[in-house]
Amino acid sequence: MSVNRSAAATVDVPRGLAGVVVTDTEIGDVRGLEGFYHYRQYSAVELAQTRGFEDVWHLLVHGELPDEVQRAAFISETAALRRLPDEVRTALPAIAAASGRSGPLAGMRTALSLLGAAKGFRPVYDIGAADRRRDTLVAAAAVPTLLTALHRLGRGLEPVEPRDDLSYAANYLYMLTGSVPEPKRARAVEQYLISTIDHGFNASTFTARVIASTGADVAACLVGAVGALSGPLHGGAPSRALDTLDAIGTPDRIDPWIRARVLAGDRIMGFGHPVYRTEDPRSRMLRELAQSFGGPRVDFAVEVERHVESILAELKPGRELHTNVEFYAGVVMELCGLPREMFTPTFAAARVVGWSANILEQAEDSKIIRPVARYVGAEAPVAVPV
Repeated sequence: MSVNRSAAATVDVPRGLAGVVVTDTEIGDVRGLEGFYHYRQYSAVELAQTRGFEDVWHLLVHGELPDEVQRAAFISETAALRRLPDEVRTALPAIAAASGRSGPLAGMRTALSLLGAAKGFRPVYDIGAADRRRDTLVAAAAVPTLLTALHRLGRGLEPVEPRDDLSYAANYLYMLTGSVPEPKRARAVEQYLISTIDHGFNASTFTARVIASTGADVAACLVGAVGALSGPLHGGAPSRALDTLDAIGTPDRIDPWIRARVLAGDRIMGFGHPVYRTEDPRSRMLRELAQSFGGPRVDFAVEVERHVESILAELKPGRELHTNVEFYAGVVMELCGLPREMFTPTFAAARVVGWSANILEQAEDSKIIRPVARYVGAEAPVAVPV
């Protein structure tokens, strides 16, 4: 039998790299046993409750919250980057048509690549910190414009040009609907966006960092991250959580519907998280946000949550299964007028800032991320048949 000469240098790790530390980061952390996560040194939930999106964006890029002068300068700088170059604008109708039923997130992968080419993005390995920062700001500022334009074009509507005088969240809703949003709804979306900017080394963030470790340009890193986020096990759950509420329909159907799914081994979308062993702090904040709006939809969601957690505790004893961010995220976004097909793209409009911060951090390390796999196929070498 052949011997793997590199076997002595390999380390076995859990499936999915669960619990494996792959690098150091100053961007933030998730403490799952405590039900707490933070950006830099600040509670992410507290930031969402007390600060604007641009403040937190500045924190992740520059490592500190801005003062009044820095805030005004950063808002002005990023707002000016919202408009798309002509090469991208003229291509969007074709991209939207080609994306079809796949939706704006699929189209954004193509549009981001085109944006990077049109803006002359160069490999992060070949440029300095200032140019890397510029490229991440260009891309992150353009993502809401790309997503809303692709959505509207897919529905036969003309894109709405961005406004420099609106905040990141308010401008996103404005470009999506064509109307300036009510302040309460804009603030609710802003709080959701802040709460989902970053969340440890999730699949899309890790993907962005792997690509950044090769020295590729910012657009390439972000396209890979978007691809990871598009998977239903990562970013595609908010609309599915609402689908669950629709399928249950009425309070008297909650127990039989949930029991049947759990006993069949089906996953209840919006419940459980690979990191948290307590209530997801994002879910707690978004529940309170939804309850501030009130209404039968919110009351029903709270009732479903209560029943589901009770049934899961009964049928899956010993496992801590609570609502995750997706459950109430869907409720909040629906209350703010976002269509379901835009739930995951809206998640991307937040997470692009976290990806960007991770790209910048990874670009400072010249070591490529290059793990190994254990070969378990047929024994080699075997002579090639004539």
